[in-house]
Parts: sequence; C-alpha cells; structure tokens
Amino acid sequence: MSSTVGSGVLTLLHTACGAGILAMPYAFKPFGLIFGILMIMFCGLCSMMTLLIQARVAGYAPDSKNASFFSLTQVINKNLSVIFDLAIAIKCLGVGISYLIVVGDLLPQIAGSITTKPLLLNRDFHITLVMIFVVTPLCLKKRLNSLRHTSSLAIMSVAYLCVLVIIHLVSSDGDIEQMKGHVSIGLPHHGPSPLTTLPIFVFAYTCHHNMFSVINEQKDNRFKTTKYIPLISTSLACILYILIGGCGYMTFGDKIVGNIITLYPHSVSSIIGRIAIALLVTLAFPLQCHPARSSIHNILAFFYPSLNPDLKNTQEPTANADTMSSSQLLATERTPLVRSISSIEDNELAEEQGSIKDVPIEMERKLFLAITAAILIPSYLVAMSVHSLDKVLAIVGATGSTSISFILPGIFGYRLIGSDGATLTRGDRLLKKLGLAATIWGFFVMTASLFATFKYNAHH
Repeated sequence: MSSTVGSGVLTLLHTACGAGILAMPYAFKPFGLIFGILMIMFCGLCSMMTLLIQARVAGYAPDSKNASFFSLTQVINKNLSVIFDLAIAIKCLGVGISYLIVVGDLLPQIAGSITTKPLLLNRDFHITLVMIFVVTPLCLKKRLNSLRHTSSLAIMSVAYLCVLVIIHLVSSDGDIEQMKGHVSIGLPHHGPSPLTTLPIFVFAYTCHHNMFSVINEQKDNRFKTTKYIPLISTSLACILYILIGGCGYMTFGDKIVGNIITLYPHSVSSIIGRIAIALLVTLAFPLQCHPARSSIHNILAFFYPSLNPDLKNTQEPTANADTMSSSQLLATERTPLVRSISSIEDNELAEEQGSIKDVPIEMERKLFLAITAAILIPSYLVAMSVHSLDKVLAIVGATGSTSISFILPGIFGYRLIGSDGATLTRGDRLLKKLGLAATIWGFFVMTASLFATFKYNAHH
C-alpha cells in the first residue's frame, strides 16, 4: 500500500515531536521570549532546507524508489556509507532507549495517583509491559506507513499538551502564580549561556533519518510532490514548538525546568498530560527502530553481500554477480526492509523477475526478525538498568543527529544536484548552494553542541 503526503507528514511530525518537546519552554530561559521564538523559526528553516534537499536528491539513488543515506553515500564515496549508517543506528538506539526511560519514569507516577500497590509503582514492571504489548508489535511493522494511525494518536497527545500549557497560562491559578519567575522579553541580563539550551532548538526538528523511507513509500515520489511533506511537517512542528515553548516560558519565567509537565499542580488535567507524554514516547520508539534496523541491515550487507536479498531479486537468472556494478550490489535499504515479501504478495517479482522460487524469502524474514531482536533486547535491558543517559545522549545527538540532519544532506545536495549533466533550474541552483551552507552549519553545530555538553552539561 502506497503512502500519501498526509501520512508522510504525520510520520515526520511524530518523529520530530518526541519527548524533547517537554524541554522546549526551558530552552527559552537563556534566550528570552523574542529570541527564543526566533531560534525556533531559524532552526525550523534549517531543518526544512535539508529535508527539501533529501527530497530532491532521492532521485539520484541507483533505484529512486529505494533511496537511503547508504545508497546515496555509495554514489559519492563507498567507504563513508558504513560510517554514516553506524552513526544513524547508534543515534536511533540511544533515542529509543531514552524513550523507554521516560516511560519508566512517567507510568509509575501516573499509577501512583490511583493506587499504592508496589507492583504498579515499579518502573521495571511498566517498561516490561510496554515492551511486550506495544513496542514489539509496532516494531515488527515493515512499513512506516503502517504506523500512520499511531502517529495520529501521538500528535493528538502533543496537541493536548499544547492546550494544557495555554490554559495554564491564561488561567489565574494561585499555585502557579507563586511559582512564576521573571519573564525576559529580550535577552536576559544575567541568564545562563545560550549554549546551554542551543541543542534543544537545533535538534528539535530531527526527523531526517525517516525522510528517505517516507519518500520511498510515496506513490508519486517526484520532488514536485514530496517537497510538500517537509514544508508542511516542519511548519506544523514550528507552530507547536512556539506555542508550547513560548506559553510554557511565559507561565514560569526563569523558574522553568527541563520537564514542564512536572511543574503543574497535581490534578486530573496534569495526570492526563503525563499519560499523553507516555503515549507519545511509547509510540515514537518504532520510528527510531525502523531506521536503526535498516542501517544495521546495510552495514551487514556491506560486509556480507550474501545477506542482501536484493542481489537475487535484481539479477537475471544467468547474470554473474562479478559483472554487476557496485551500486547494484550495495544499494540495500528498503522501506520496508523485507520488501520481497510484500512484493511477492503483489506479484511484482513474478512479473519482473520471472520465477519467484529464487527469492530467499525465509532467510530475509529471519534476518528481519534477528535485527529487530538485536535492537529491542539491548534497549530493554539498558532501560531497565539505567535511569539516565543524559551525557551519552548529548554526545550522540551532537555527532549522530548533526550528521544526518545537516552534514550528510548538505553533502548530497552540493555533490549530487546537477551531477547528471541536466540543466539546473533556479531552485536547483539554490538547493545546491544551500547544501554547502548546511554542511558548514552542521560542523558548527557539532562543535558548539559538544562544547556545550562538556562545558555546561547541556542536554539535547
């Protein structure tokens, strides 16, 4: 089933609006209201620019319906493909684990409002239930489009949080008024360094690891259609961030903390807010698992080409693998990862490749399940044993997120647009120049974020 622009927008919006949305009001603290809003808009434009570049360069992949960081990096430099896939896998695993830790923190708080039974207040119990009954079934979905309904539910959770923040701003709640600090319209005179919260703004829109998968699933994946996906999703994310960040900061001023939901008085509305956030991060885990699984598959296929089912799918029965080009051998990432199974259901391989019996369906399914298990089991064990990964996640975010959000898309745009000798439009020339700017911006962001992490213990 092909995806639509609407489902693509939901997927990217859900990927961007994770648990980090709770920290957006805190990000305003060293910037003040006006400059905080300007930072949200500027970082949103930067992310929109690189997402548009990804949509434009997808057609330069050896198979335009199967674009990926791996396949496009192969076109530029084969040796870099594994490095970037490793960065994507580590980044997605780290974020996914952080989501499970948030679930383990939130669900016992929610349960504590209605019961005192020790089992229901145990974080490990809640993490286990969520992993078995929610996360695992969703991670076994082969297509991002299959998660469109869960993404809709997650966005409703974000919308509820947005309403909750606005209502508490305009209502005259005495308890909140006592907690309110000074609100700076411009830059605070004696506030902390802007570097302390800069990473929150920069990485608020990180959804680039799912962009190629969203494009691959589109029925019409031409740039004139897919360009609307980042335009709409980034604009909606920007609106949500401005509302939640701005209103949350105006409510508590410089007394704001990293998780705004913890500041609201105990009430039915705040309990529902915690439930909404728990739902948001739980449903966001599969959106990290999908690109991590694809990247791990690409790495394995790079070193062990026999694990790549596409080798048999793309060969003629008499073809010799030695005569195939490296791009044919190594363009691997699929959305879904086990494309041949769904393709056989659609009889596509029967029409295009002749005999179906040559396709290693069973092996491919085993690989799919093995990689998924290799993601879920360590994530579960780490989330059960560790309560905070702030420093590690900050470093991973500064390197991995910067690579896939700015540096790599920028390189793609600068190196690939126009490389086919076609006449460039004015828009193409602009995207090519913006690609170079994005790469430079990415290296600056990486340096600044790492410095902030070690100097100010900044979080992402």
